Amino acid sequence: MKTKIFELFVLLLILTLTENANAQLTIPPDGGNKKAAISEQIGITMVTVDYNRPHVKGLEGHIWGELIPVGFFDPGSGTAKSAPWRAGANENTTISFSTDVKIAGQYLPAGKYGLFVAYDPDECTIIFSKNSTSWGNFYYNPAEDILKVKVKPVKNNTSVEWLKYEFADETDSSAELQLEWEKLIIPFKINVDLVSTQLASFRMELRGEKGFDWENLAQAALYCVKHKVNLDEALLWANAATSENSSGFHEFKAWTIKAMVIDSLGRTQEADEAMKTGTPFGDVVEFYHYARLLAKKKQFDNALKIYLLNAVKNPDDFIANLGLARGYSGIGNLKKAMYYAKRAQSQAEDDTNKRLTAKIIDDLTQHKDIS
Repeated sequence: MKTKIFELFVLLLILTLTENANAQLTIPPDGGNKKAAISEQIGITMVTVDYNRPHVKGLEGHIWGELIPVGFFDPGSGTAKSAPWRAGANENTTISFSTDVKIAGQYLPAGKYGLFVAYDPDECTIIFSKNSTSWGNFYYNPAEDILKVKVKPVKNNTSVEWLKYEFADETDSSAELQLEWEKLIIPFKINVDLVSTQLASFRMELRGEKGFDWENLAQAALYCVKHKVNLDEALLWANAATSENSSGFHEFKAWTIKAMVIDSLGRTQEADEAMKTGTPFGDVVEFYHYARLLAKKKQFDNALKIYLLNAVKNPDDFIANLGLARGYSGIGNLKKAMYYAKRAQSQAEDDTNKRLTAKIIDDLTQHKDIS
């Protein structure tokens, strides 16, 4: 009887475990390989690598060419009979890009990919596969390859125990992604078309609720001016930012950016008209910076007009007097420039502005232009 009861208990236990097979406890990955991820933004493009980290575990000198065979090999399971290395451990190593990119100079559309490496001591092949959900390389299929690029492996002076991915040599529009393990680095370059991706992002975002905010419209227009691109569309954004239905209509900054777009299109007279419309809405700091911008463009007479208008709206103000000093210097009237520089110096309240006005006065004394 006891034997039958025990057998019944074992049967119930097996059935219970079977019923709960999908509700497994959380335990470390097979073989002690750590799960890891690394992400970095290149321009506005997010790049993310998800992988498992095998470790050397006393096999130094026997990783490359032995544990990781050269080229393609039979992984011993699944449907693949010839496959590259999975570029990590356990399930697929994956890499995703939020926008289109170039890998080692070759185009790759936005998306998530299985990442594989065919190792060779002289030239490794990096493979991006549209299959990103399989386990390891057991189901690798070359028909699913989207891109293959050749890269040179680099010897590492120090040994990396746990495989890792790192971003290096970052710029605004590029980075090098490095697979590092034992004493080897396998790098590949990622480039993004920063301007094109940024413009595409603007267009998408400005179609939604962000397109009803004049500051967002003006920011997109200003980006185009700075990069000298997409000026016709930039003017549409600037027009929307300064329309009578927009709160930007009463914002000096919005009109300034609109004028900059129009001026970049070579329509100087229209740009001046835009600035005249926006002038009543400026404050003392905005007037000052706009006049300095004109001075940098060698428009010294126009800069002085703005400095004078600033002084009328903000009489005997530190920034207004500082502006008049720069404005008169720009047209060569150093006597008046010195007069207003000294007035500004007498109004300077903090050490930074005291040093600034002292430097300006010293430069004027030496007949240097401070516009």
